[in-house]
Amino acid sequence: MSGLVTGDAVVLGLQPARLPSRALAVAIDMVVQWTVFVIVSVALLAATASLDEAARTAVQIALFLLVLVGVPIVVETLSRGRSLGKLACGLRVVRDDGGPIRFRHALVRGALGVVELLMTLGTVACIASLVSARGRRLGDVFAGTLVVRERVPGARGGQLPPPPAWLAGQFTELDLSGVPDGLWLAIRQYLARMGQLDPQVGASMAARLGDDLVACTGTPAPPGVPAAAYLAAVVHERQTRDARRAFAQQHRAPAQAGQAVPGYGAPAVAYPQQPYAAPARPPVQAAPQPYVPPAPPAPAPAPVEQPPATGFAPPG
Repeated sequence: MSGLVTGDAVVLGLQPARLPSRALAVAIDMVVQWTVFVIVSVALLAATASLDEAARTAVQIALFLLVLVGVPIVVETLSRGRSLGKLACGLRVVRDDGGPIRFRHALVRGALGVVELLMTLGTVACIASLVSARGRRLGDVFAGTLVVRERVPGARGGQLPPPPAWLAGQFTELDLSGVPDGLWLAIRQYLARMGQLDPQVGASMAARLGDDLVACTGTPAPPGVPAAAYLAAVVHERQTRDARRAFAQQHRAPAQAGQAVPGYGAPAVAYPQQPYAAPARPPVQAAPQPYVPPAPPAPAPAPVEQPPATGFAPPG
């Protein structure tokens, strides 16, 4: 990225101010300056009453240059182009390239403002502003500055214009992972407010942003495609990818929780979100022993027959 700065460094999203708003801002500044000049003059006249006429004239000339020329130059330099009247009307002085003014720009504007605004009562400034395409007076032309509007009534920021129809879908294979967030923000700010920019400033900003985007993606822009259209198409492609990714994540979470996904019906099986526990097992039992029939009882011995008892002894 080549250093596109926003805020006080580069005024992004502004359009040139026209004669009515500029005239109102100048009127407010002149009222304040002349009021201060009159008050300080009265105080100095009372303090220099003892001086001669020439000394009082010199003091009045110095006071005129200090209050009506020097103070506006200092205020515009320190406030980066915002005087009291411009701040009230939402205006600001910037360089032709959109950058903040410096002391030399304010000095040229203030020096020529003596002729345009004070000596001719703003007649020369009004004619020059009406003739200029961007409403610039002579001080702006010689200083290289431009008065722009900081507050645009009815402008809605943040809405990006759609890319041309013939560029839709042409960057589906573009690698956007190397584009930093700061560059995306600058491109979005430019696209949201490019209709309010001066055409020359807007074209230069679009070319710079396009070159930075090409350098980050490593893919050159299609030949013949305007820089603003190229930026709009690439931003649209990134938004499409982000929306697709968010849609996938949104519908992945209910499916994992066992809920119904809109448009897809209820899930086949809804599993409760409980930690897994192994089922209880029955106690281990000993294997059964084979059946052994009991041994038959041993047969009783046969009784011994005894001779019948007689009264005679056996022969000897």
